[in-house]
Amino acid sequence: MRAIIAVPATAALVYRAYSRNSLTPFGIFIAALTAAAHAIHPWNLPFVLLIVFFLAGTRATAVKKEVKASLTLHAQGNSGGEGPRTHVQVLANSLMATILTLLHTYQLRQRRETILSGETPEGTYCYSWGGDLLVVGIIANYAAVCADTFSSELGILSRTEPRLITSLTLRKVPRGTNGGVTVWGLVAGFLGSMIIVTTSLMFLPMCGDHTSGKIGGGRPWSTSEKVIFAWGMTIWGTLGSLLDSFLGGWLQRSVRDVRTGKIVEGEGGVRVLTSVDANSRSATREIRKTAGAKAALVGGEGASAVEDTSAIDDSAPAEDRYNPKDKHRKSSFGDNKPTRVAETGWDLLDNNDVNFLMAFSMSVGGMLAASWYWDIPIASILQG
Repeated sequence: MRAIIAVPATAALVYRAYSRNSLTPFGIFIAALTAAAHAIHPWNLPFVLLIVFFLAGTRATAVKKEVKASLTLHAQGNSGGEGPRTHVQVLANSLMATILTLLHTYQLRQRRETILSGETPEGTYCYSWGGDLLVVGIIANYAAVCADTFSSELGILSRTEPRLITSLTLRKVPRGTNGGVTVWGLVAGFLGSMIIVTTSLMFLPMCGDHTSGKIGGGRPWSTSEKVIFAWGMTIWGTLGSLLDSFLGGWLQRSVRDVRTGKIVEGEGGVRVLTSVDANSRSATREIRKTAGAKAALVGGEGASAVEDTSAIDDSAPAEDRYNPKDKHRKSSFGDNKPTRVAETGWDLLDNNDVNFLMAFSMSVGGMLAASWYWDIPIASILQG
């Protein structure tokens, strides 16, 4: 991509992210490096896809932001909603595409050197039907992450309650639950994928009549081939949002606040801890272990003296110990009942891990599917 376009476009991207608090400071730095890696590609396509994904994703995040904030809780106890995205979130969505972009940049430059030397390269410098698998991987990455962003940011606004996709009974779950899906969320995901694929068709330098018969050129695309490519990539990107739901429902724990019934969201996509039951045996042993040292401080007389950890004064009967308006209690209601419990999933991955695993799987899976459909060896991604 020409520097005269890439430099001001990247500067505008940085300014927009800073002025609207879309990214953290280090997130902006990583986004700028990602944009630079995309800009060194000879084609405009990778850089444009990155920009379109960022603009479309931030726009979807801003839709009814106040309403969405009231549907979940923040890990610190206030209303939920998406804060500025971190560098980890940037990399989770774009790292795979960045790697594939750099690999394809190397391929195209090798072909360019071959053409300048007067020889005929193995591949084409334009994009032909049955062409470079790396390009499929790049488009698949952004189609999937954009579909997932639209599905999560707009699907939560659905009038119907989400259903847990990993449940055999498809039971209803609170809004914001990992693995929860709605019809509107799937439609939104399809729209996000279509935006990326439509952009790809506009900026992909397809081989045409002007390249046919030339060195590094290829035969023109037929209309049916364009339709197959467009629909195939759009559906594949939509499947990415479903894969993210399955991975999130299985491998990522969703934490529900017992008092409000809302899902608790972690800052920057990190894990959310559940409440610890103070009546558990381990907690009791730990308390008694330090009781002797604290006995003098709390007015006890022996090793069995334990500091009163109740959030409510037992000397005066409380009218309602579960009253959420009572500010003089801890997160355990005062009778050691946990206020944050696991709703679904195993605590194996956080949201950023799931997003990267999904993007990686859809990129690699897209290349494998194209390799099978076009009968091209997957090893061609490492050839010049």
